[in-house]
Amino acid sequence: MNIKVAALVVVVLSFQSAALTAAPARSSTVKRDFQRQNPCPSTGKTKGACPGYVKDHIKPLACGGADAVENMQWQMKEDAKKKDRIERKNCMK
Repeated sequence: MNIKVAALVVVVLSFQSAALTAAPARSSTVKRDFQRQNPCPSTGKTKGACPGYVKDHIKPLACGGADAVENMQWQMKEDAKKKDRIERKNCMK
């Protein structure tokens, strides 16, 4: 196998590996609709930043949860970090 072919194989395999480990895509429309229906806990606003909070999927996308308003909640950033660690252990098996 020549060097160009070997390099191409490495690139293709890298993309395949990245695709298999990438998180499912999140819809910006769903995130926007969620905030319109559930104002930010810290500001009360239905648009823009929400200091101290993140939009969280109740059942994680990586565990088969839906990217839907009904599967979302506001979560404090520190709590989200803890939940994310647990989800990575349990859902990525």
